[in-house]
Amino acid sequence: VSFAEAFEMPHLLEAAEDYILQHFQEVARTSKFTDLPARQLLKYLNSKSLCVSSELIVFNAVVSWITAKSNIRLKLARELVRTVHFPLMTFKEFKEVQSQTLWCDHSLAGLFGEVLEDFCSSESALQHRCRSYSPKECLVLIGGDQISEDLSSRSVSRELWFGNSLRNLTGIKKTVEWRKLGEMPESERFSHEVAVMNKQLYVFGGKKYYGIGDGLNSVFRFDPHQNHWESLSKMQEKRSLFSAVVLDGKIYAIGGLREPDHMDSVECYCPTTNVWSFTRRLDLPLSGHVAKVFKEQIFVSGGQNNDCSCLSSMFVYRPETGSTFLANMSKPRARHCMEVLGEGIYVAGGLTTKDDGSLSNQLACEVYSPAANSWTAFASLSVPHVGAGSVILEGRLYLLGGYSQEDHSDTKMVHRFDTAMQKWENIGRTPGPNNDLRACLLTLPQHLRA
Repeated sequence: VSFAEAFEMPHLLEAAEDYILQHFQEVARTSKFTDLPARQLLKYLNSKSLCVSSELIVFNAVVSWITAKSNIRLKLARELVRTVHFPLMTFKEFKEVQSQTLWCDHSLAGLFGEVLEDFCSSESALQHRCRSYSPKECLVLIGGDQISEDLSSRSVSRELWFGNSLRNLTGIKKTVEWRKLGEMPESERFSHEVAVMNKQLYVFGGKKYYGIGDGLNSVFRFDPHQNHWESLSKMQEKRSLFSAVVLDGKIYAIGGLREPDHMDSVECYCPTTNVWSFTRRLDLPLSGHVAKVFKEQIFVSGGQNNDCSCLSSMFVYRPETGSTFLANMSKPRARHCMEVLGEGIYVAGGLTTKDDGSLSNQLACEVYSPAANSWTAFASLSVPHVGAGSVILEGRLYLLGGYSQEDHSDTKMVHRFDTAMQKWENIGRTPGPNNDLRACLLTLPQHLRA
């Protein structure tokens, strides 16, 4: 930060400050943290982009900074401590606050009384107390369907929603502040696919309703900064329950379902020519699989084949030469989520096939190491997420919505996996459609986020 300021490098300064705000807990543990000027520390503590999982992290950072030079910094204690949202702490966390030797200084006796009063605020005062964090990129939900409260009917959506901020509430409670972004043109859709390229959203295929003839091959592109939808060339085949990836400036639509048949065809879209063309077929028909790009290669996991069994396969698909099969997942799954995070490829949720051939929820999760060609289990889900949306937002895996195969109820929850803590967190609820929706990250204009 100091280097960027000294040499007047605004882009480097922005990147450095973004890193500090997103990794505040780690930064606050470094020896250089206590060298921050007071104005800079206050700027970070008051920022809407400060990302912390607990108010105790903020408080401990403040104490660390003050005690490093207490003889000259105690006079700033009141201003710094006021940046901590004490009512959001658990009783266990507040006990740690009470135990700090900082309060032994007699000049802070009145400040501790204010802190205690703040922590003991009445419930009515707490309703609007939260720490809001606004990521630079927004989590966006596209389309999907949902079941009515009495389970009597389903409806398909054309809505787009975005998560404007993530909110820490009292204790461990967290939620997403959702706002409506708009609607897709023409048909509502579910079991579709999306991709983001050059900061624009592409929406492909899916189904507009529940009949065999309700498949779609239409394609639209959305520019969020112009609030403009554009109709593009249609895919050559209608497909749902497929997967789409961006590779080398082109978009690949892989496999899918054209009822009643599972598909092995792959189409490639060139944005320059606005043309779809077929590439090499898959080795087997697939639907309900997931494809992701890792280090310029397309990895494809799971799915269902023509006998509707869930598969445990993982392979690399190359448009020019075909498929290379890798180590199988330990659990078969389809209609699951898969995302690249660091050096691993994480899979979670979906369906699985039981010994009697019936389908059930898959709660087990595992991560694939391309370097070792091996799978390792990680924390299982507590609720089913079949047909959920997923994204990686700032180093964490989000699962959004879905349904339960066993009782056909919608899963209206958002779960987030933190690799550092190795556990799933409940991050609130989806805003509308829950099932067979799609998710992505987009940079949105500032006026939508004000």
